[in-house]
Order: sequence, then structure tokens, then C-alpha cells
Amino acid sequence: MKMNGARILLECLKLEGVETVFGYPGGTVINLYDELFSFKAIRHILPRHEQAGVHAADGYARATGKVGVAIATSGPGATNTITGIATAYMDSIPLVIITGQVPTALIGNDAFQEVDIIGITRPCTKHNFLVKDVKDLATIVKKAFYIARSGRPGPVLIDLPKDVQIATTEFSYPESVDIRGYKPTVEGHPRQIEKAVSMILASRKPLIYVGGGVVLANGAEELTDLARKLGVPVTTTLMGLGSFPENDPLSVGLLGMHGTYCANMAVTNCDLLVAVGARFDDRVTGKIATFAPHAKIIHVDVDPTSIKKNVRVDLPIVGDVKGVLSRMLKVAAEQSAKVKAFAKDLAPWRGEIEAWRVKHPLGYKSSTSVIKPQLVIQKLRELSDPDAIVATDVGQHQMWTAQFFQFNKPRTLLSSGGLGTMGYGLPAAMGAQAAFPKRQVMVICGDGGFQMNMQEIATLVQNRLPVKIVILNNNFLGMVRQWQELFFDKRYSQTCMELPIDFVKLAEAFGAKGLRATKPAEVESVIKEGFKIPGPVIMEFKIAREEKVLPMVPAGASLNEMVLNA
Repeated sequence: MKMNGARILLECLKLEGVETVFGYPGGTVINLYDELFSFKAIRHILPRHEQAGVHAADGYARATGKVGVAIATSGPGATNTITGIATAYMDSIPLVIITGQVPTALIGNDAFQEVDIIGITRPCTKHNFLVKDVKDLATIVKKAFYIARSGRPGPVLIDLPKDVQIATTEFSYPESVDIRGYKPTVEGHPRQIEKAVSMILASRKPLIYVGGGVVLANGAEELTDLARKLGVPVTTTLMGLGSFPENDPLSVGLLGMHGTYCANMAVTNCDLLVAVGARFDDRVTGKIATFAPHAKIIHVDVDPTSIKKNVRVDLPIVGDVKGVLSRMLKVAAEQSAKVKAFAKDLAPWRGEIEAWRVKHPLGYKSSTSVIKPQLVIQKLRELSDPDAIVATDVGQHQMWTAQFFQFNKPRTLLSSGGLGTMGYGLPAAMGAQAAFPKRQVMVICGDGGFQMNMQEIATLVQNRLPVKIVILNNNFLGMVRQWQELFFDKRYSQTCMELPIDFVKLAEAFGAKGLRATKPAEVESVIKEGFKIPGPVIMEFKIAREEKVLPMVPAGASLNEMVLNA
């Protein structure tokens, strides 16, 4: 059947199982939007900014495990997507971004709203395509989705010129694609896996270090089974939170710059570190030369370029995390008696970690006069649904959420890890709510990050997306202020947000509801009321202005050199 390029694209998206896209129209995608007008198989959500549209697609992808899709026009529409694309790239989130482009005959002529988006996005996409012929479009879309979701996931951009959208051809969608030079390794080497289990059973102080790759590979169940069978403690990165239940006795919590004392001490003192789906980010390792100084390291990752990139590795295993963990479980099951004895023998090691937990537990000084942000996070966990999805922005509130919310299920935390993108939280929550309209979705943000994409309240109201927006308001750019306090003699250069914004009135201006708490006694009632209101709600909490995120490992320090009180 003959179709134009715009219709072919929509049919391809439908065949890929796409149900929701986030997009902003413009001149070079007007033909695509004309086809979309009568194409009822796909829901379209109009954000108020293209960056927010990509973040929403990102939140949708993280919450569902599917490929998120965003659309933008050429020129400024395309360049506005860059921060969202880079955010997804750093955290390995599968996205397909479709940008309009000027007609092929005008490319390179500095036509109206022309930019070289292929060149611009080359460093922050897994791959990108410029479609020059409508006959190639269906195959390119198939390749884009395959590349985005396979191997180490990531964003793929398709640049679609206006004349290609108008041109017609016979539509045929390939069942599969074969891409020369792109053959992700999925199966972990059996002998390496067997050797890994042997190394674990020979250790006395093992620790499993889990990153976002476990969540992306849907390997949380296998990871949890393996850790419990072996009796090995588990620590997670920010991206790995939820992959292992934090209410499990084996959980030692977050590690790294703002990790728990017991997690950082466990890494420093373990004799075997099993890294699964993690990339040894600098915020996790601290000073590389002193990271896990007594440990042999096993590294499991689907991306071979991540292995040995930052730290030495004694045993690499390249493969899909879920499959490797499943194989490790089978190997362990073949040695059940030895595994049971091993788990029992680890009691002293688990006791050592527990002593560290007791010595310096996560905590804060409570107050009856000012709202402590940690109290707000704890009350949100206490009063929210067990499967609530939490998006965060970036800053102090992000770390307080990671420390105090307690994530027990995968895909319930959506946060910008690698790029640290302020303005991410609200649109990401929007994407998650679009994916799961009946689940409780909230975004926890600071007053600074919230103002970067607060226009998306309009999108929530228009699309009846009942996201609960929690603003921890200290009238500071809090994380930078904390560094200025600790390392720059309290010279608060351009971190004080002096203009008092009435966020309750702002919510009402958009047609949402606004609530505010200024005293600790009001925190619980505001949260309860906010959760009961059916639509989008802003819950503002005026928190202690100079509260710090602790523990903290200063830049360049070792993990055991934590600032515990300041």
C-alpha cells in the first residue's frame, strides 16, 4: 500500500508498540502532525517545551522499560531537545527522537530553521540517522528502535526532512534488521560465570555493588535471589536504587559521595566486589587509587567499553545482566550445600557491616520549629502507596530522597544521574503518569530545579495527569550553597534565590491545587490532603534553609574519609 513518509513513520511507531509520544509541532513536521490528526492509534501529549518533551519520554521509558518517543521540529525545536537527549545518553535510557528537517535540497544552505542536528547530537546519541529517501524510512525506524533498546540502551535520533515526509512509496515494515558492525554480546561466557561463582564462594568479605544496568535489564528479581541465597550484602548506586529491596537486612544502602557510612566502609574493607550493571562513576568511587583497596573485582556489564574503563577488573563478564545473573543462580544451585555453608560463614562480615550501620546511622537532628527536609521524605514514604513512582530533580532533595525514601521495587525512582540535569523531575513524572494513569506518581524537587520546567504544570492540567509536586523550598540553590559553606567560607555567590515566589498561587494560576507547610506539625496533614486531591497538586514545604546532605565524601577524597557532621 502506497503511503507518504509521515504516515509511514506513524505506522512504524504503531508496529513498534508505541502508544504515547511527546511532541511539539512546527513547520518542518507539520505534515507529520497533519497525519497524526486522524491517526488514533497513538496518543500525543503536547509539552510546553521540547526539552520537557524529551524528559517526559525519558520518564516514560524508565518507568515502563519501553522505548520512549519524542518529536520536535527543526532548528530551535531540535536544539531544545539536546539536554534531554544527553540526560538519557548518560543514564542509558532507550529513546527515539524524531526531528523535522528542512527539505533535502536546502540542507547546507542555512535555510530558515536549519541546524545540523545530526552533527550536534553525534556525541550524545547511541546513533543517529538522516533520512534522505522515503524508501529507506521504514528500515531506518526499525534500526532505530533496535539500536535504542538492545545492548546498552540509549537514545537514537531520526532527522526527517520535510520533502521525505511528503514523498510516497510502498509501505513494508521489516520483521528484523541486521546491522553490520553492531552485534551486542548478550550471553555471558559460561566459564567466566562459573569462575565468578567460585571467586564469591572463596571470599570472606564479599559485597555486591549494583548499578542502573540491573534495572534496565529487568534483572532485579535474579539479583535479589542471588544475594539472598549467598547471604552477600548489597549496595547500590543512585541509578540502582530499587533493584534490591532497601528494607532487606542485606541492603547497606546507597554508596558514594552521599552514601551511607556502612556502605562506604563496606566497599573500603571488602575482599571481593561484584559490580553488576554499574560503571564506577566518580561520584561512587571517590579517589580511584583508594577505591576498594583490598578487593578483587568482578564486573558484569553488557557494554564491554565500560569494563576496565575506570578501575582495574580481575574478572570481566560481558553480557546481559539478567541472563548472567540467571546463569550464576544455576551454577550456585549446583553447589547448594557449599552455598549454604558459605552464607552461614559470612555472619561475621554481616555483623561488621551492621556495627558500622549502628555506629553512624542515617539520621538528622529533629526540630519543632523548622521543617527538616528528611522529615518530609520520611512522611512521603510512610503515607504513599507501596508502588508509588518517585521522580526527582537534581540537588540536595535528590540525595535526601535517595537516603530516606527507601526504594524496594525497580523502576520506582526516576532521576538524572550521570548528567545531573536540573529541570528533569517534573516532566519525567509527567511521562511516568502518562504511562501509568492509575498509579501514584510524585516529583520531589527544590525551588531552583522546579522553576526550570515549571511550565509543564499546564501539561499536567490539560492532560489530567495527577502528579503530586513536592517542593522543598529553602530559597537557595542548595547543593551549591552547601559546597560554598563547607569549602568556600560561606561566600554564597549567586546561590540565594531571593525572590519570594508564591507557589500556591502559581498552582492556582495553572488550574491546579496548591498547599503549603511552614511548620513541622503541618507536614503530615499537607501530604495527606495533597494525596487525596484527584488532580495535580503543588505541596510546598518551607524547609530549614542551611540543612546539609550528610554523609559527604569531599571531591578527591577516599570513601572512608566522610564528613559526618558539619
